[in-house]
Amino acid sequence: MHGASGTTARLAEAERSRSTLSAEGAPPLLAVRDVVVRFGGIVALDGVSFDLPPGRILGLIGPNGAGKTTLFNCLSRLYTPVSGDIQFEGRSILGRSPHRIAEIGIGRTFQNLALFRGLSVLDNVLVGGHTRTRGDFLSDALGLPGVRAREIALARAADEFIDHLGLGAVARLPVVGLPFGTQKRVELARALVMRPKLLLLDEPAGGLNHEEVADLGRLIRQIRDDHGITVLLVEHHMGLVMSVSDTVVALDFGRKICEGPPALVQKDEAVIRAYLGTATG
Repeated sequence: MHGASGTTARLAEAERSRSTLSAEGAPPLLAVRDVVVRFGGIVALDGVSFDLPPGRILGLIGPNGAGKTTLFNCLSRLYTPVSGDIQFEGRSILGRSPHRIAEIGIGRTFQNLALFRGLSVLDNVLVGGHTRTRGDFLSDALGLPGVRAREIALARAADEFIDHLGLGAVARLPVVGLPFGTQKRVELARALVMRPKLLLLDEPAGGLNHEEVADLGRLIRQIRDDHGITVLLVEHHMGLVMSVSDTVVALDFGRKICEGPPALVQKDEAVIRAYLGTATG
């Protein structure tokens, strides 16, 4: 009983902090508001709310079936909530189709690699940049100055992130023959070349060894620090989440059970119970 009341108090404090932030005129970059998702009679998300301020890293955790992927797919606009709202820079994104999310500054990686395996690393990264460039058939066909300028800027951005992620030596090689960890970095570079304001990382540590996970953690921090990109991380690897996140949101059976700094969340009785089936201490 004490653990349940403690969790309730912490969630209430998070809500008070959110209200204070809004009152001070510093709105979050991403605001998830009372999101509910149902699949038939199954409630996948039950009134989930949290804020992600600019320049922060938020880790979203929970056991299998907690609702993490469902929420991630709502953010990517693959799913639409039956109620609630998701706001980016103060505006709802629920009216947008999935292919129009990148143009407002939201980039993502995928749990399962979604690369063009026959294309080179460079070409895969360039594909990501085209999701935010606007043109028309005639201008592109004629190679007008505006089109040329966009292509030059995109090529420079691709080179920048290829170097930043240590992919320069393999830039001209097809991704199909590269190690899995390298292909993960290619996908990350493709998401970054869009220069997103918000980067959604879907299980980026999946399939990586211990050393690669450690490198990934340093890279995520570096991306935030060097480029000012806000990050939402959905991940099962607790060591990675707790080492890189400023805030952690824990879900269980579609409900938010805890929100706060990593040190608080990993000691929370409701979180321990969700993962282990019983609280300790």
